[in-house]
Amino acid sequence: MTEPGSAVAPPAETRAVVVRRDLDNVLHPVVAHRQLEAEPLVIVEGKGSTVVDADGTQYLDAMAGLWCVNIGYGRDELADVAAAQMRALPYYPHTAMNAPAAALAERVNGLLGGDNHVYFVASGSEANEAGFKIARQYMRHEHPGHARYKTISRYLGYHGTTLATLAAGGMGDRKMKFEPLSGNDFVHVAPPYCYRCPFGLEPTSCELACVKNMETTIQGEGPETVAEVIIEPVMSAVGVAVPPDGYLPAVADLCRKHGVLLHVDEVINGFGRTGKMFAHEHAGIKPDIVTVAKGISSAYLPMAATVVRNTVFQSFLGDPSENRQVMQVNTYGGHPVAAAVALRNIEIMLQENLAQRSAENGAYLLDGLKTLLRHPWVGDVRGKGLYAGVELVVDRASKAVMPAPQIKRLVERCQERGVIVGRSGGGRHLGNTLVLAPPLVLTRAEIDRIVSVLDQTIPEICPEAGR
Repeated sequence: MTEPGSAVAPPAETRAVVVRRDLDNVLHPVVAHRQLEAEPLVIVEGKGSTVVDADGTQYLDAMAGLWCVNIGYGRDELADVAAAQMRALPYYPHTAMNAPAAALAERVNGLLGGDNHVYFVASGSEANEAGFKIARQYMRHEHPGHARYKTISRYLGYHGTTLATLAAGGMGDRKMKFEPLSGNDFVHVAPPYCYRCPFGLEPTSCELACVKNMETTIQGEGPETVAEVIIEPVMSAVGVAVPPDGYLPAVADLCRKHGVLLHVDEVINGFGRTGKMFAHEHAGIKPDIVTVAKGISSAYLPMAATVVRNTVFQSFLGDPSENRQVMQVNTYGGHPVAAAVALRNIEIMLQENLAQRSAENGAYLLDGLKTLLRHPWVGDVRGKGLYAGVELVVDRASKAVMPAPQIKRLVERCQERGVIVGRSGGGRHLGNTLVLAPPLVLTRAEIDRIVSVLDQTIPEICPEAGR
């Protein structure tokens, strides 16, 4: 990749051909196609924390793609591993064994404490979906007289894009076009969103009212009907909502008290994003199910996993005639090439100490972002590791959300200035938080650039909200 500012654009007709071919044939996710017609962005190259479009314009990618390119772009080591594995064994279904998947499972198991088994799939949505099924089947085995099938989840949570994971999530804007979803399989409780506490309390004196709400819900539904609780340690889509200290241990205690499995969604949080290899390590808890994706391979190839503690795994052991095996299959699960790439990705993360680097540079990033509080439109700054949110409001006293047009324009203006930032999903009424989840190889100079661009752009765009 060329030096910043000196990228050479391909011939104009090459870009034009790509744009025309895309618009005529591709159905894109999330983004409006009219917007793509007006502002086509063709990304052709990436290195470190930087991507380059077909015009030669460089962008600092402060979202690591979709929260996932943890080791940065352009790592030849992963391309070399993929090529070698493709030549040896490109694919075989995981009803048999293969060496890369076995080695990756051993590595992931070790990172999570060593008393687990790992079930491979190809995406975070599939990992959570498999977690729901494993929890339900486990409860059928262990409590044959009870219909323990419900999952307790949280409003404003996000767990994937399948119908079941959308039902588990609490992001109204993500699922409203597909409703009604499943009946009472997924029961929602209040989230630990301290800036907008559902109970109007402060984290220093709330006595974890959101956990009490969860227990009230479990008791109301009947513990004998509940299979699991699913949580993200740090809630992603609503805008990096960091729970108060004590929240995760209290939820873990609650699950043990009622005999409910604890399912921790580390799809975004995991693999160094929050400053530890897994975000639940900050709280010292031991989940029954952990789901991972994204950072496991830094998105170089699709790979994800549902990790279950051996206390859960034991329930699936038995003679074939007992039919206790996991009743779930995935064509690409344990894919040998993806597994080989993921294994090398994790080796790089450990060799380069990227989780610790995320902790250190994340603290530096958060300090920089807190300087934005001098702008009256910045209501809250929060984060953990290289994972941060800047929530924008019209008025700090009322916490009235910054309108969507201003947020959209702010994101666009940052991109025009060469920095790609994200925004929160919103729930039906929110969507006013700028989100940052850059590659873990991000430098402090790049952090300074992100903060500087936000510092320029917020006062330029936000005053329009009051006009």
